[in-house]
Amino acid sequence: MTFYPGQSLADAVREATAVLSDAGVPSPRVDAELLADHLLGVGLGRLRAMLLGDAAAPDGYGELVQERASRVPLQHITGVAYFRHLELRVGPGVFIPRPETESVVQLVIDHVAGMREPKVVDLGTGSGAIAGSIAHEVPGAHVHAVEYSTFAHAWAARNLEPLGVSLVQGDLRDALPEHNGTFDVVVSNPPYIPADAIPTEPEVALHDPPEALYGGGADGMELPTAAAASAARLLKPGGYFVMEHAEVQAQWIAGMLQRAGRWQQITTHFDLNGKERATSAILARVAPDE
Repeated sequence: MTFYPGQSLADAVREATAVLSDAGVPSPRVDAELLADHLLGVGLGRLRAMLLGDAAAPDGYGELVQERASRVPLQHITGVAYFRHLELRVGPGVFIPRPETESVVQLVIDHVAGMREPKVVDLGTGSGAIAGSIAHEVPGAHVHAVEYSTFAHAWAARNLEPLGVSLVQGDLRDALPEHNGTFDVVVSNPPYIPADAIPTEPEVALHDPPEALYGGGADGMELPTAAAASAARLLKPGGYFVMEHAEVQAQWIAGMLQRAGRWQQITTHFDLNGKERATSAILARVAPDE
């Protein structure tokens, strides 16, 4: 891709779109516009108006386009990921939140509607997308978050501190023992990819941290199983647990919760694409052996 001094913004974005399309970027036109706006800082609405005029392409645009064409995630280039109502800081070492996870947050918000000062914990918070959204959208909520990775914890701290979320660095398997039996909601989007299921998208395979992808074991279910066990430990009787998973894992997750003997009202939930994206359950008020 060759830019020249004084090239119009419209021509540069058109050329960038072609370059990104040839590189296999899934949304080449949108990414080309977002990279231009990253440099200009005018907002997409104003940018698209500028494309109809004689505005010049910003300095450095070609370099950013080439970086994106090499399949570096757009969010790593801009340093920002948008999630529900939040603008999250992200970069190398943290999982980039996906739009599908927004529906998991909505399940929590719907469940706590009308509840006074609900106590919620997000196990494996990553960038802090789930915990931050709940803190932002549920007035009075007491939100906690747990993250194991040192790099991800640093990104989460940056995102969650302004929102008043209590963040700890720890393992979701045994975190927050001092809070056992006190949470109204436990939510988790744990790693769940099987060991041999290497993602095909370069942005994921090469840039998302492996510890945020692979769930442990041949079937990827070690961490999801551990998240469910921690939820049973952390929740009040009658508390709500919801966990994201791959669509092909919905039946397995539901069966795992059923076999545990502590869960009621086990329900599979679909995302906006009609895929089985999450499973929720209510912790029984009386343990099976009581």
